[in-house]
Amino acid sequence: MAIVQERKQSSKVKMLSLDLPEVVNAESMKSECNSHKPKRFKRATEESVYDSSEAQFSVLERANEVAASLDPQFPSMVKVMLPSHVTGGFWLGLTRTFCIQHLPEHDAMIVLEDENGEKFETKYLVDKIGLSGGWRGFSIAHNLLAGDVLVFHLVAESMFKVYIIRSNGLGEVDIALGLIQLEAGIGPVDPALINTCKRAEDENLEPTSLENPDENVQRNKSVAYNSKGGTMSENDSEDISCEVLERIRLSESVVPFNEVRCIENFYVIVNGLIINSEFPKPLLTKYYKLCCSQNSFLHEHLLEGLNCKLAAGIISETTNIADAIKACKITASDSNFSTWDKTLQASEMLGMNVSFLRERLEQLAILASKLRRCEEARLERDQEEEDMRTRLAKLLEVKEKTNRLYSEISAKLESMFKEETDVPW
Repeated sequence: MAIVQERKQSSKVKMLSLDLPEVVNAESMKSECNSHKPKRFKRATEESVYDSSEAQFSVLERANEVAASLDPQFPSMVKVMLPSHVTGGFWLGLTRTFCIQHLPEHDAMIVLEDENGEKFETKYLVDKIGLSGGWRGFSIAHNLLAGDVLVFHLVAESMFKVYIIRSNGLGEVDIALGLIQLEAGIGPVDPALINTCKRAEDENLEPTSLENPDENVQRNKSVAYNSKGGTMSENDSEDISCEVLERIRLSESVVPFNEVRCIENFYVIVNGLIINSEFPKPLLTKYYKLCCSQNSFLHEHLLEGLNCKLAAGIISETTNIADAIKACKITASDSNFSTWDKTLQASEMLGMNVSFLRERLEQLAILASKLRRCEEARLERDQEEEDMRTRLAKLLEVKEKTNRLYSEISAKLESMFKEETDVPW
């Protein structure tokens, strides 16, 4: 019996030893399968694309300010860029309510126009409520990043005007510059302009004369370059050199403002280039007078390397605001003063001397605010006087009714008294 039990125990041990590897293999296979399962990544949200809530609030606040400044007769929509919008599939989902209310009820081509007027066609898919084909091109062309905010302004049935607010922007600066771009139609400076002028200087060509541009065009047309860096034919250069050399030229030297005697020798120089031709003559005259009032070039300390077109826009906007300040009435709204000050603040941060305008604007805003408070106090007093007159009228009416009632009671009592005296004994 002992031998039989021993054999049974040994057989059980063998069975266990045979089963154990299978169990181990099963567990290892299970863990291996789990390790190959695709991980579920957390879906990006608007909050997750910003480093902090303050950064999110800042860019959204700027976007809302831009949206509020647009023409209210056309609907607008604010959209935060997520990673899926600007990388990978480049799919842009839109707001369902906005699409239902304002966009076509069928698939259609939607045009996106940026702030420079360049247009991009995109495919709007009504079932998926978003933009597909063409959106990738728009995103790449404008270097969109997660966290940027776009304001879509539906200016036509199938066209959005798109304003881009960068998540790493300069706050009020980019808003103000956006206003400058809208007013002045600023675009990037073609490198051919600077290349042509530098080439002309290197070859000791005579400076371009604004009075006789055609003569200079014929003299300098052989040095024209296209924007891609290649040389152009003589005919091609003849077409563009007039525009290039007439609009912008190199400055031989910088003349101090105290040596400027009249507008004829008043030159607006940015990055060593004379850009007088960027301004209409009336505006240039106004800017000259504005500089004379401060006995200095207001643009003298603009940031080095600043785009010439942008510099021209800043100068134009500064001059226009100075005109608006001169022409404004004391009844002007706070929003006007606020908009002007924001634009001037942006220009000041870029080096424009506008502190005297901001100081004047502050004083005018204070006086206008005091007038409004005075008017409000006067209206409040008038309202109180009107209320008093109304209460007095009601009091007189009550008094009249009371007197009439007293008269009736007195007459009744006199009549009763008379009847009582006339009763026979």
